Amino acid sequence: MSYNPARPEGLPSTRLDAIAEHVSATLAATAAASPEAEVNGVSSSTNTVTAGTLFVAIPGARTHGAKFAERAAEAGATAILTDPTGVELAEAANLPILVHPDPRGVLGEVASLVYRTERSNPVLVGVTGTNGKTTTAYVTDALLRALGVRSGLSGTVERRIGDESITTRDSGRLTTPEADDLHALSAAFRLAGVEAAVIEVSAQAITHRRIAGLFFDTAIFTNFAQDHLDDYGTMEQYFAAKLALFTPDRVGRGVTLVDDEWGARLAREAEVPVTTLSTDARTEADWHVTTREVDLDRTEFTLTAPDGRDLTSWVNQPGAFVAVDVALAVVALVDAGFEFDRFLTALDSERGLEFALPGRLDPVNPGGDGPRVYVDYGHTPASFAAVLTTLRQFTKGRLFMVFGADGDRDQTKRPDMARSAAIADVVVVTDYNPRFEDPAAIRKTLVDTLHTEFPDREVYEIGDSAEGIRKAVSLATPDDIIFVGGHGHRQDVEVRGALVPYSVKDAVRDALRAEGWSA
Repeated sequence: MSYNPARPEGLPSTRLDAIAEHVSATLAATAAASPEAEVNGVSSSTNTVTAGTLFVAIPGARTHGAKFAERAAEAGATAILTDPTGVELAEAANLPILVHPDPRGVLGEVASLVYRTERSNPVLVGVTGTNGKTTTAYVTDALLRALGVRSGLSGTVERRIGDESITTRDSGRLTTPEADDLHALSAAFRLAGVEAAVIEVSAQAITHRRIAGLFFDTAIFTNFAQDHLDDYGTMEQYFAAKLALFTPDRVGRGVTLVDDEWGARLAREAEVPVTTLSTDARTEADWHVTTREVDLDRTEFTLTAPDGRDLTSWVNQPGAFVAVDVALAVVALVDAGFEFDRFLTALDSERGLEFALPGRLDPVNPGGDGPRVYVDYGHTPASFAAVLTTLRQFTKGRLFMVFGADGDRDQTKRPDMARSAAIADVVVVTDYNPRFEDPAAIRKTLVDTLHTEFPDREVYEIGDSAEGIRKAVSLATPDDIIFVGGHGHRQDVEVRGALVPYSVKDAVRDALRAEGWSA
């Protein structure tokens, strides 16, 4: 079968009058008006318009999407959906125009109709939470593969259909794609014979209706910690955004860890049934998991089912938090209809679960002769603390931390980021996506916190990330571990509206070579 993963082929067409009825839109009285016109795809960006597409022209902060209607027509669009303001702007494209007061708001419903993204075809598992979404998504995908199930994946790092990794217009930029991309991907999953797929769901995706029209058989709530307060203002509002996923129109049931109050609240307040997991045998929960961190490439765990049966296995990743993510994923898949017996067979103590996790506690120089260096995409105080606590257990010498804080994002979490970084013996503060903020001012908050609260820490302030990494490597010995937080898999940084190419892994390799170590 041939298809474009971003915009699948082979789907039946949908008439404009059917779309209009579905979302209560009207057909503009223009010269090109035609209710019988048909479309076979939906795109909110001219970059993904192909022949037969309905171009959804959305008003933006700086310009109106309808200004690009002629470009969409040249690319093959056969109709336009926009708001009343966009009609006049789009009329020059000489295409039929559907009018709705909120085209972004109905984008998901329109895409669902056109792409025929029906429930449970394929089975969809959503993953939300502050930290661990990507890890849990990859774990879920790896579990499906271990069961012999053809799987799909959509997350921060990549979109994948079976073994095929694809690139979309927002890969690496949005945790959850825009609604038209997400429904197109779901249709591509179905056409490619994917039985089950896992999708990372950010709070912003819920709030901005990127998942509208999509139904998840199960959804995992990984954890909850401070982040995105620049968008939501308070932790309560941020939690409410996450909680909104767990409603009957969006998900069949939820899965959450109840070791803290946020998870317990999710279990209590969700509008759908929630299956609970705990790492503490004394805590009342449906499932329980115990973990043992063996090495930096092996964590063992035992997952106990409600009926008392145990799954004892291991995962080829460091950190008890990864084993907990495996447990959450197993529970979610069991709730989605996959028999627990299949996991008992596929994940016995000999085989375990092995998978690659791009940009998440990712070793840059495994087996090298210099210090071990790990990079990670996590950029919250909680994610820093979890990783550094794990690395500390296996550090023979000194533990180094190289990090910076996002510009134009939640400023209140920066002191806590510095406090978590202070778990390390040596801290190097650098720039990290300053955007339109003064990078020196961002660094000052971090450095002042470290100097004031941790005067015994060895702290360096070096604006350039690559130079900061070079400094850490120059000070390290083969017994040391260096952790570079934030950049992970990203291939660029944001500076004053521009994306500047930058690979933290390349910077690490260059620094190792410069100091005479193998890379």
